[in-house]
Amino acid sequence: MTNSHCFRRLPVADMADQILEFRGINRDHLGMYFEELGGRLVTYSFPFVYEADSWRAEILSEDELAFTKTFIVNAVHIRFEAKSQDELEQLIKNYRYKTTRVGG
Repeated sequence: MTNSHCFRRLPVADMADQILEFRGINRDHLGMYFEELGGRLVTYSFPFVYEADSWRAEILSEDELAFTKTFIVNAVHIRFEAKSQDELEQLIKNYRYKTTRVGG
């Protein structure tokens, strides 16, 4: 049984959307970034859905990628949706800012 009845879905017909993959970042942190951008968690299992006034995001899945026997990272797929292409681009820009990791 899914929990899709627990949240309101923004109208899809006029929504712009894009699916991106994020690697090496904890799924809980990825959710926290949506909350920092004004989103509210409305489901508590996959897909984890976050909603704000003009956008919606779904954490669709989390997998592990093995580059070698010992080098394994997670890969999280996220669908971003917004009322317009401009709002979608701004949401993704703001979200990528949150997920930026600077090596040293």
